[in-house]
Amino acid sequence: MAVPQPPSFSGKAVSSRTVFSVCVLLALMVFLVFGRTLGCGFVFDDGVYVSRNLIVQRGLTWEGFRWALTYSAIGHWHPLTWLSHMLDCQLYGLNAEGHHFTNVLLHTATVILLFLVLRQMTGALWRSAFVAAVFAVHPLRVESVAWVAERKDVLSAFFFMLTLGAYLRYVRQPSMIRYSVVALCFALGLLSKNMLVTLPFVLLLLDYWPLNRIRNPESGIRDFARLLVEKVPLFALTIGSCVMTFLAPEKISGFLRLPLELRLENAVVSYVTCLGQMFYPSGLACLYPNPTSNLPLWQVAGAVALLLAISVVVWTFHKQHPWLVVGWLWYLGMLIPVIGIVQISFYAHADRYTYLPQIGLYIAIVWVVAGLTTTWRYRGQILATAASIIIVALAVCTWRQISFWKNDESLWKHAIACTRGNYIAQNNLGYDLAARGRTEEAVRHYQKALQINPDCVDCNNNLGTALLRQGKLNKALECFRHALAVDPTFAEAHNNMGILLARQGRVDQAIEQYQQATEIEPGRAEFYNNLGDLLARQGQSAQAIEQFQKALEIDPDYAKAHDNLADLLFAQGQWQGAAENYQQALKQAPDSIHAHYQLGLAFRCLGKSAAAIAQFQKVLELNPLHVTAQNDLAWILATCSDASLRDGPKAVELAQRAVKLSAGVAPQILDTLAAAYAETGRFPEAVATARRALDLSTAQNNKALTDDIQTQLKLFERHFAYHEKP
Repeated sequence: MAVPQPPSFSGKAVSSRTVFSVCVLLALMVFLVFGRTLGCGFVFDDGVYVSRNLIVQRGLTWEGFRWALTYSAIGHWHPLTWLSHMLDCQLYGLNAEGHHFTNVLLHTATVILLFLVLRQMTGALWRSAFVAAVFAVHPLRVESVAWVAERKDVLSAFFFMLTLGAYLRYVRQPSMIRYSVVALCFALGLLSKNMLVTLPFVLLLLDYWPLNRIRNPESGIRDFARLLVEKVPLFALTIGSCVMTFLAPEKISGFLRLPLELRLENAVVSYVTCLGQMFYPSGLACLYPNPTSNLPLWQVAGAVALLLAISVVVWTFHKQHPWLVVGWLWYLGMLIPVIGIVQISFYAHADRYTYLPQIGLYIAIVWVVAGLTTTWRYRGQILATAASIIIVALAVCTWRQISFWKNDESLWKHAIACTRGNYIAQNNLGYDLAARGRTEEAVRHYQKALQINPDCVDCNNNLGTALLRQGKLNKALECFRHALAVDPTFAEAHNNMGILLARQGRVDQAIEQYQQATEIEPGRAEFYNNLGDLLARQGQSAQAIEQFQKALEIDPDYAKAHDNLADLLFAQGQWQGAAENYQQALKQAPDSIHAHYQLGLAFRCLGKSAAAIAQFQKVLELNPLHVTAQNDLAWILATCSDASLRDGPKAVELAQRAVKLSAGVAPQILDTLAAAYAETGRFPEAVATARRALDLSTAQNNKALTDDIQTQLKLFERHFAYHEKP
């Protein structure tokens, strides 16, 4: 049934210029407030999503597309979100400003769409504008917009609004094509974030009001049944998304799994907490950890009483004020997937969870206020003034809240200041400090975290890692053991214990720990690389090569594994394979002196002198005091059979510098200097230097070098350079 256009709130036709002006003002408002996020960096788990994710960093590729469709290790299946991050990397690289700009742009589009859709559904211009404005600048929106990893919020919200708009067009003029557009927009939203599974229920609420598709009490049940059947394809999409979520469960490693009783208590209290934060957005934090024990009875009872009271009032007046029941059920229903009844993480609740659900409350409150003030004198002026004050106050609070998202340190310090017993924030602050070399401070925060929750696996593991870095091996071992006692399947702790045991010389035990880590998490390239490195040091080259190859199957761009594999291949005389792996390592670590130097040696062994020269020169750019690179470069410049590559004066300069740096006691370097002198025709100096080299090599019992020097000395005495035949 086509639904007639509702009358406008003002009772007058609204010009398209006015609507456009409101859209422009909303966009300006968002950019004035959230433009501050462009100065923020990557924080929290942005590294997992972007800044340390090598697949995402490559941009849009077929390999990345396939990966996005199948990857779910973080516990969510949202391929479209992954693709959006890849597109950002394609456009901006790792410039955080660009990634934040995309979030702001999507939030802006969502705000404008909310205004347009709500105005079209209700005909109320200024009420719709105010709802959109509050949604746009409320401090609870900061987490969703300022956090790059929460792209899934703003992207799914954009498709949520498109779905509502498409649904309105379908309702006014039903057709299969228009319904298909609704389903497509909904599917794209689910591919961005599976929290949108409740959207079909929101559409049923909108059928009740403002679309008025349930016409009267007599036909209400039939109308509802018809509308329910109409949404079967959308419910099928919901079920499909739930199945994918079930197949990709969140790994809550190191954090308590709550009993059902505590989850229910937390859920009702979180409903009220989020409600309170809407009216008084103070003390907002990026992380509110789950309670570790039962909540106070008065708190739970009070929350239940308040929720029931509101529900009773809403139902009592649902006929006269249908927006009340729609707004309230919108809020309650959309929060169900994340309210914690089904535990998906260690969050008690989160600001980002309110991104779409609170729109229902805004609608209900705005329409109630509009209805209660119809008889006021100067109503327009009073409401406009009040609305302006509210929006400005919210914008100021949001501007301040964004400042805490500048970097990890400010983010976690603010979370600690705003919450009690937040061991996760203490742990994360410690992790950030440790990553920046502030190990002592990190240890203190890890210890504070463990005072709150002694069984936190991540906290024990991170403290152990910090103590390992400080050389406190026994204390570190205690931490890793405690972590594994709590969660024997925590692969990271097995890996770190392997590192510690290897350092203590307990090789067999270390290998066992690495092997357990690879069995528990076979998708972690780092674990295979560590195992291979230890096997290589034990002389088990074949087994080590196998482990490095496994690491590279998982992560073809893993520079350390390429480097380690290349070292083994080089030692076995497989110059070509070594060169290829060094080159791969340098793609990810272009300033690796080791890889450049070894690649130079590999090229020299392959007879590619020009390529070897380029690599040795690069080493000396990175480290001008690299003695062996100076010596090897000088040798090629002095002895290369290709005359176009020889440079005697330069070879003398490099060799003299190498002799000085080595204190003149290295026969190999003196031998190079002698060859350089011979190349420039300074044969007396070449002979004298070669004899010094011969004396040193003889004293060191280096027979191979001694024989080579004797052969060269005969050439120099007859005034022949190294490359010349007598």
